[in-house]
Amino acid sequence: MHLPQLLSHRFLVALDSLPNTQSIDDLQSYASMIRSTNDPKFGDYQANCAMPLSKQIGGGNPRDLAAQIVEKLAVDDLCEPVEIAGPGFINLKLRDRFLLDKLRRMLGDERCLIRKATETKKIIVDFSSPNVAKPMHVGHIRSTVIGDALARILKFLGHETITDNHLGDWGTQFGIIIYGYKHFGDPDQVAKNPVPELAKLYRLVNQLIEYQKAKKSIAKLKAAIEQAKSDVASACTAADAVAAPKDAKKAKKRVESAKGRVKAAESQLTEAEEKIAAVDRDAEMSAKAKQHCDVDTAVLEETVKLHQGDAQNLQLWEQFLPHCKDEINRIYDALNVTFDHTLGESFYHPMLAGVVEDLEARGLARDSEGAVCVFLDGFDAPMIVRKKDGAFLYATTDLATLAYRREQFSPDEILYVVDSRQGEHFDKLFAVAKQIGMQDVKMVHVNFGTVLGEDGRPMKTRSGTLIGLEGLLQDAIARAREVVCDPDRITKLDPPMNETEQDEVANVVGIGAIKYADLSHHRTSDYRFSLDKMVALEGNTSAYVQYSYARTQGILRRAETSEEEVVSIAESVDSFSHPAERALAICLLRMEESLATVYQDYAPNALVDYLYETAKAYAVFNDNCHVLKAESEAIASLRLALVALTGRCLRLGLNLLGINVVPRM
Repeated sequence: MHLPQLLSHRFLVALDSLPNTQSIDDLQSYASMIRSTNDPKFGDYQANCAMPLSKQIGGGNPRDLAAQIVEKLAVDDLCEPVEIAGPGFINLKLRDRFLLDKLRRMLGDERCLIRKATETKKIIVDFSSPNVAKPMHVGHIRSTVIGDALARILKFLGHETITDNHLGDWGTQFGIIIYGYKHFGDPDQVAKNPVPELAKLYRLVNQLIEYQKAKKSIAKLKAAIEQAKSDVASACTAADAVAAPKDAKKAKKRVESAKGRVKAAESQLTEAEEKIAAVDRDAEMSAKAKQHCDVDTAVLEETVKLHQGDAQNLQLWEQFLPHCKDEINRIYDALNVTFDHTLGESFYHPMLAGVVEDLEARGLARDSEGAVCVFLDGFDAPMIVRKKDGAFLYATTDLATLAYRREQFSPDEILYVVDSRQGEHFDKLFAVAKQIGMQDVKMVHVNFGTVLGEDGRPMKTRSGTLIGLEGLLQDAIARAREVVCDPDRITKLDPPMNETEQDEVANVVGIGAIKYADLSHHRTSDYRFSLDKMVALEGNTSAYVQYSYARTQGILRRAETSEEEVVSIAESVDSFSHPAERALAICLLRMEESLATVYQDYAPNALVDYLYETAKAYAVFNDNCHVLKAESEAIASLRLALVALTGRCLRLGLNLLGINVVPRM
């Protein structure tokens, strides 16, 4: 159930009945100004509509308006007598009998009183989308776990959810592998151990490409540094001549901006020089670089040949692709992530020429220096859909994907879970989509930040490559085993935890730690990756929430019952005997609120926050309210119900995040 929505409906009726609110167009926005309180002394919820509403109706005393609202407000069945505080805050405390009635209903509902949407939508969630030509790395974790959690939650809320992993299984990345195989590959080694050998070839050729690009960029970067330094000098001179404080502030900003350009150009030069030095100091790589000085052009030629159906390149692609897919599927299996569709770039390639022709026919695309481009209002650069050499781009593939999805699925919404750097690309894509008949489809770029190392920089190996995801998961499982399967801890369990159970617990906690840590941050934020913090049994971690769940199961075992068998609260119980009981009850009833926020912001951290707050409330309850030695059988029935419902809510919430639980830790 969604308590603020229930209260909001009552407030809307009250506001609508006031004589001086008839001129207000959107009373619902004021009725919805209901927030949970941070301090129980102010009740459970607080309505803050009186202050802003008083300004709209003539600027009267907001406290007087609050009194008028309360007079019309019919919430006696839900709340204790309503109180007005400060300049017009309306404090609402739910009645114990109301809460207990909801707990009784909740005992018989596996959905924990969470309603399904009355207006269901068909929603496509496009997420993960790795380049299959190389192993998945730490950069893929965010799209994968955020997209999976959103899909699970939206489906649970009753929406028809379609998941699609738009694989990078075509294009330049395979041109790189094919070139590498032809010039550096050992067919026997590739046949014997395909995935690591292909990954090695990809890295080798990509390093040569980056080397050649870096060499070509040095002169340009040095010129950019000199120009930027000149701009700094000019900006400083101009700033010295400014007298007015307002103009001086602007001049100072221009100086800082110019200095920033110097710093950025110097950083780019350093990076380019490091790439060059890494190859030059390796005799073997240096020799390869001299022999393959046109590697970037040659790779593009191999890519074009693949796209044109060259027999040899097509045969190599068909030979390599299954091995690449097996590699990423092993990661998905470990993460317990599945997809309804895995339609990669290769699936859409035959459609791309038609996309360009359609855009030209509509008058949306035209020739520009040999390339075909869509020029859009509000953008400095056009969307290129076909390059001068005839090659298509990601934008062309994404437009083909949109057309296919419209025809096959007729979606109401499409969510693209892709990192923030692709913001401009999606702005252009959505702008074009509206012009080709998809203006009724809501399209959202669910953007996210970067995974950082503990030093605050993007996580990379010493060689500068992003850390592999498979190794990261294995490290998390090993670290979890050290923490939750500590010999001093597991020897206290009865019966003892055998090796098989320890393996299961370590796997569930380790994988859960990676997912939960990512999802606990708002998706747009960067976050620092720390395995030690992730698997800790204290703080906002999956291990803490999973341990809370395991504690509920331990109490149920000691009570010689199970969650399914706890079906009632004694009829004589009409109030709570301890504040911790009541605080936990309110937490349990707030899950739907968190899920609604997830959908509203496309941000799973709202559910993570709910689980953490519930686990903390359960810890306080556990410390203060003995279940098996309660003061009476009636109180014991209530407390046992709270234990069972806590376990159910924690398990459900974690499962919606793609995280499993174990009965003992």
